[in-house]
Amino acid sequence: MDKLEYKGYYGTIEYSEEDNCLFGKVVGMPRDLISYEGNTAAELYDDFTGAIDDYINLCVKKGVKPRKSYSGTLNLRMPAEIHCRIALLAENKGTSINSFILHSIESQLQEAY
Repeated sequence: MDKLEYKGYYGTIEYSEEDNCLFGKVVGMPRDLISYEGNTAAELYDDFTGAIDDYINLCVKKGVKPRKSYSGTLNLRMPAEIHCRIALLAENKGTSINSFILHSIESQLQEAY
């Protein structure tokens, strides 16, 4: 187990030698800190899921939409020359820039894993 996942939220797993416990935080949420801890993997997961449920319930109480770790939207900055080359390649392949970039990233991820 290298990460935790629950209801679309992802969390880290770390160990504190000083406190002799496991701990972590939900990733990808810079405005809302959601942390958890436990002495065993089961306790860590229980505290993680409880923290997510508490966060969602608090948002519902406040009438705000809960944030997700990753929205699926990524703003990418690149040099204009690369942008132009991607646009031309995408057009030649009969696809959108977004689809071209997504396919390229998926290919790289498949090679990496």
